[in-house]
Amino acid sequence: MFNQKEPRNYNAAISQGFAPGSGRPVPPMSHPTPPRPPHPMPHPTPPRPPHPMPHPTPPRPPHPMPHPTPPRPPHPMPHPTPPRPPHPMPHPTPPPPPRPIRTIPVPSQNPSPPVLRPPVPFRDYGSAPFVVNIEQATLDNDYYRQTLWTGGHMQSTLMSIPPGTDIGLEVHPDNDQFLRLEGGQGLVQMGDAKDNLTYRQTVFANSAVFVPAGTWHNITNIGTTPMRLYVIYAPPHHPHGTVHATKAIADEMGD
Repeated sequence: MFNQKEPRNYNAAISQGFAPGSGRPVPPMSHPTPPRPPHPMPHPTPPRPPHPMPHPTPPRPPHPMPHPTPPRPPHPMPHPTPPRPPHPMPHPTPPPPPRPIRTIPVPSQNPSPPVLRPPVPFRDYGSAPFVVNIEQATLDNDYYRQTLWTGGHMQSTLMSIPPGTDIGLEVHPDNDQFLRLEGGQGLVQMGDAKDNLTYRQTVFANSAVFVPAGTWHNITNIGTTPMRLYVIYAPPHHPHGTVHATKAIADEMGD
């Protein structure tokens, strides 16, 4: 039987702190025993050693790629078959025959022949069109100087210098000169002053002499025959139709 002070209901007795059948109170509920120590986590045991990766075992040998098998021979391109012969261009067909050369008909009556050897005495044929055998005309001339052709920008004269004489030391500030010997032998002297003729050269038939404007010059006949030559002035130097039979006449006329 329950004590009068004990609750008759077991659950009520428990809730009021009585131990059923003993009359002694039940200790209040909380922790009848000391609390357990916290769990030794996160590592209740020593941590495991790291995994022996990345290669717990010897690495595998590399794959025998890119060619696990012998490579295939190269393709026989670009010419699996013999190449075709080149195209027969630029002329797949025979070229056309050459065009015939155009010929100018020759009149049945030949024009009058040009004056190749002017008659003596000569005259100045400028400034009309003129053709002459200049070598023969030079050899035929016996005058010291005479003009053969005088144009607006050029003049040609014929000269004959006896042995032992000279053309004469002179200078032309505004005229370039060209002289060509057709016969005889001479000594050319040129320089920048009349007393400074530093250029000396022996000349013969077929020799050409070039005299720049402003250069002092002279040619002396050192042979035994007349020295015959023709001279080209650019621009003209002597008046049209000039004739000097001798050097003395040329000096007297101041030309």
